[in-house]
Amino acid sequence: MMKKIVFLIFSYLLASAPCWAESNNSALLLAKTRDKLIIGVKYDTNLFGLKDPKDGQVKGFDIDLARAITQQILGSPTKLEFKPVTANTRIPSLQNSEVDLVIATMTITEERKKLVDFSEVYFEVGQSLLVAKDSKISGLADLKGKNVIVMKNSTSAKNIRQLAPEAHVLEYDNYTEAFKALQAKVGEVLSTDNSILLGMQRENPHFKLVGGVFTYEPYGIAVQKGDHLMLAAINQALKHLRASGKYQELYQQWFGEIVEEEYDKFYQQQFGELLKK
Repeated sequence: MMKKIVFLIFSYLLASAPCWAESNNSALLLAKTRDKLIIGVKYDTNLFGLKDPKDGQVKGFDIDLARAITQQILGSPTKLEFKPVTANTRIPSLQNSEVDLVIATMTITEERKKLVDFSEVYFEVGQSLLVAKDSKISGLADLKGKNVIVMKNSTSAKNIRQLAPEAHVLEYDNYTEAFKALQAKVGEVLSTDNSILLGMQRENPHFKLVGGVFTYEPYGIAVQKGDHLMLAAINQALKHLRASGKYQELYQQWFGEIVEEEYDKFYQQQFGELLKK
């Protein structure tokens, strides 16, 4: 009888070992031990995460959302450290344990789900085109033979290659260099999520958005593959922020004015209408 009990206990320990190891390796427990979250964010994306040259601080919706989530998880919005990431470095930074999570305009895709885990959707956008105000380009059909600027390893690059196969795709590591290339006329078009393009257009009114919204891009917060503890904590934080009205407050702070004054002008429709289809 005793041998049977020992066998059953041993079998249980073997079965539960992966879960035990997983929970102990969770970035959530490591963050609580160091009393700080390390979060990968954009430093080059106006409205979401942009480093202010005047004071050296990174500012944007993703930044404020990161602070609000940190408040929920560690009890203070200051118990965090930001690390800059790009579309090309977001996933490697997680896989190499350089950051605990990534909040960086990252579209949830089936391909990326094989490499990382995502939170619930926290922002919805769609891909569009940014061109000079005097450009005759009005949509995807006009991109044949044109130089189109995109981010490396982005869904935008993949979409342009699929939807405008005769366009010449120019890939850049970050939005700062990409927008400089567009302004220098290295390319005739810059394509990415409309919310990011609106931020660029806000910086330089000599450019305009065209082509409407031709994709659906749901943003998620990324964590290491299999880190269910961290994922649950993030989703719980997002749920609380929505229920408390904090999420809407941040959204209005960063996008309310743009949505009301500019989006209808470019798309002749209410923000979010097309994205719900």
